[in-house]
Amino acid sequence: MALKITHWEVDGVTVVALEGQIGLGNDVNSLREKVKSLLAEGKRKLVLDLGKVTLVDSAGLGTLVGIHQSAHSRGASLRLCNLGGKLKELLQMTRLLTVFTVSENEADAVRSFSKSA
Repeated sequence: MALKITHWEVDGVTVVALEGQIGLGNDVNSLREKVKSLLAEGKRKLVLDLGKVTLVDSAGLGTLVGIHQSAHSRGASLRLCNLGGKLKELLQMTRLLTVFTVSENEADAVRSFSKSA
């Protein structure tokens, strides 16, 4: 299943919703390019909604880390939300939960930006 990417704004925060698999191939490239273009537009508060992601392989994990680093290097903040149980486990096992700011849902992730401002 190809990765479907949609985005919208909520209170000055750009929410990027992903549906499908984040894995090796064009899917990770399209995700990387989408985030790159949002950063180029000046978006500095990003939330990746992973609630409808069915699989993340090692390439997908690397892409998430790369996106996080790109955002950070441009002065932007990135949050993850709606992690499925397996993805949360994977991030825990790889100790990436210490790298990413994770929220239970989109509303909490958007709210977290106003708390850190």
